Amino acid sequence: QVQLVESGGGLVQAGNSLRLSCAASGRTFSSYAMGWFRQAPGKEREFVAAISWDGGYTNYGDSVKGRFTISRDNSKNTVYLQMNSLKPEDTAVYYCAADRFAAREGSNYSYWGKGTLVTVSS
Repeated sequence: QVQLVESGGGLVQAGNSLRLSCAASGRTFSSYAMGWFRQAPGKEREFVAAISWDGGYTNYGDSVKGRFTISRDNSKNTVYLQMNSLKPEDTAVYYCAADRFAAREGSNYSYWGKGTLVTVSS
């Protein structure tokens, strides 16, 4: 089992950058694929990015491709989401998730953090 805690959210102006972190407990972090999802008020949860257990495979949602980068440091049990060129429509609660495969569907993930709020002002 793994527990996930996100951090790094906050208020930022459009065009700026922010880096989110997701710290995982447990010694088996390196065996899990990780994903980032987001949910804006009144909207459905949206896939943002995913990364395989070794970092060799990454996948991005269409709305963030070219602006966001997912990475991981297995020695620190942490996965990151670097967000550049932020837009007001990126405003959402961002969640990290873990499971065996770097899937785009949230239903494929067994473990979730509680989320961190990102607000992008225009």
